[in-house]
Amino acid sequence: MPPLVNGSLRLTRIRGITVYLHWSWFLLLAIELFSRGGYQSMGWNVVEYLTIFAIVTTHEFGHALACRSVGGRADTIVLWPLGGIAFVSPPRRPGAVLWSIAAGPLVNVALVPVTLALYLMLGQPAAGAPRTDLQEYFLALLLINTGLLLFNLLPVYPLDGGQIVQSILWFFLGQARSLRIVAVLGMICGALGLVAAGWLFLQTKDPLPFLVAAFVVYQAWIGFKAARHLAVLEQFEAMQANPWKNE
Repeated sequence: MPPLVNGSLRLTRIRGITVYLHWSWFLLLAIELFSRGGYQSMGWNVVEYLTIFAIVTTHEFGHALACRSVGGRADTIVLWPLGGIAFVSPPRRPGAVLWSIAAGPLVNVALVPVTLALYLMLGQPAAGAPRTDLQEYFLALLLINTGLLLFNLLPVYPLDGGQIVQSILWFFLGQARSLRIVAVLGMICGALGLVAAGWLFLQTKDPLPFLVAAFVVYQAWIGFKAARHLAVLEQFEAMQANPWKNE
């Protein structure tokens, strides 16, 4: 069982995919209810929270269904507030991996014109008038989807952007070397993020950026270890394909 599943709450099973809720959602709920301003009624904070949940869930099913479309395996999703984790196992081909990873952000790309249209139609207040809760929500909807898209496209492993870079490098460097490169970059960026998040916590008392940076470092380290195993596997497969080379 993947490490992130341990301690997560099982929600449901859809089309053979078991969906788990990571504990960090409860932290986000507390932030949403007690720190997120802008609404006159707290009920809209709940609506916004559920909207984040819906967008993240749709994003992760984009990964899982794309993986299945190329013959891969995808049967577990762990939802966490900044994008979730779809445990996908596409065929060991760079194109299949690239499509499985890119499909998640493409869901958010498809939602951009929808959320923008809703904001332009319903979210803009009259000149000089304050926003109503409904208008504030449609602005938040646009910003949440766009923010999740941009965050996940950062070229930092294990975010989608970093995995897309790894898939592209795979065409030229092989799976193990490409994964090693993006994993090292992920650990470096995550470590810098931890320093920045620590400073930010002293200013705002918001622990979420620190948790995100720690998650990036941890997952990048797992990716680095996986790259070492893949290098051994690739060497073994090369020897099997050409057993006379080392004679």
